[in-house]
Amino acid sequence: MADLSRHLRYFLVVAEELHFSRAAEVLGIAQPPLSQAMRRLERELGVTLFDRLPRGTELTDAGRALRDEAVQFLAAERRLRALMHSIRDGDLGTLRAGVPPETPAAALGELLRRLGEQAPGVDVDLQELTTAEQLDLLAAARLDVGLVHHPVDAADLRRGPVTRVRLGVVLPRVSPLARLTEVTAGQLAGQGLVVFPRVTAPTWYDTLLGQCRDLGFVPARVRHARNPEFLCGLVLAGLGVGLEREDAVREPRVAWRPLAGDPLWQETSAVWPRRAPHPAAARFGELAGAVLRPRADGPGRILGSPGPWSVVFDKANTPALDP
Repeated sequence: MADLSRHLRYFLVVAEELHFSRAAEVLGIAQPPLSQAMRRLERELGVTLFDRLPRGTELTDAGRALRDEAVQFLAAERRLRALMHSIRDGDLGTLRAGVPPETPAAALGELLRRLGEQAPGVDVDLQELTTAEQLDLLAAARLDVGLVHHPVDAADLRRGPVTRVRLGVVLPRVSPLARLTEVTAGQLAGQGLVVFPRVTAPTWYDTLLGQCRDLGFVPARVRHARNPEFLCGLVLAGLGVGLEREDAVREPRVAWRPLAGDPLWQETSAVWPRRAPHPAAARFGELAGAVLRPRADGPGRILGSPGPWSVVFDKANTPALDP
């Protein structure tokens, strides 16, 4: 495995530079050993990885396919080595976990409390990250588990229970629509829209705007806010209505109203790598689903938050855990 891993690391540098001499300089080795290593890798895999040209190098179809797989292979190897070292040292080490910036503080506190009770040997390194940032770090083996907004490309990820929270309309309290108990999509015609930036969760962003169009609400203009406070500020400035969870809206000068029929829901779950996962990742995912689950002491209330929630379990993706 050591030779294969080293050859794959060499290969990725050559694939990046597309020039053997420059790749050798980056790696700090002479060019002949690098060329020999790439030829051994080609013989071992039974394919040609490079088209060697007079002025450089190009990847073959096999080379392009290996480039994507090699990144995943080396990330899984790093996770596996870290896991074995943790087991050797008699502890589970650090769980690097990501959560969205808007996650309620009470939910975070309860999640960490329960994880501390059930896995006391785990030191949780909790990071405030967007869905896109978490997916990038998971792919690079720099994060062990993340709490992300769906839909996401989860081909290489397992996921915990999916929690759904209703989205509604954020309006100035002086708006005529704020006098209604619920708002229809048609009543939003001609309004601008304030939502999170696309870069934070591209697939969820595209899905949400597509759902708005399907409901008949085509915003006059879309503006972006990374946090609920800024969203409320733009709404108060008359720059549009917001789409947000009820528990995220704390500004007294705005009103939150549900959309008729509750057509818009935000889905969130923990995700972690399928290959060589951290031993506490699945437990984190289960607990995250439990913390965001509706409580029996109030319909649709999560740890004192005023938003209606529900939870969906994906048995095919969630492994069974010991009690």
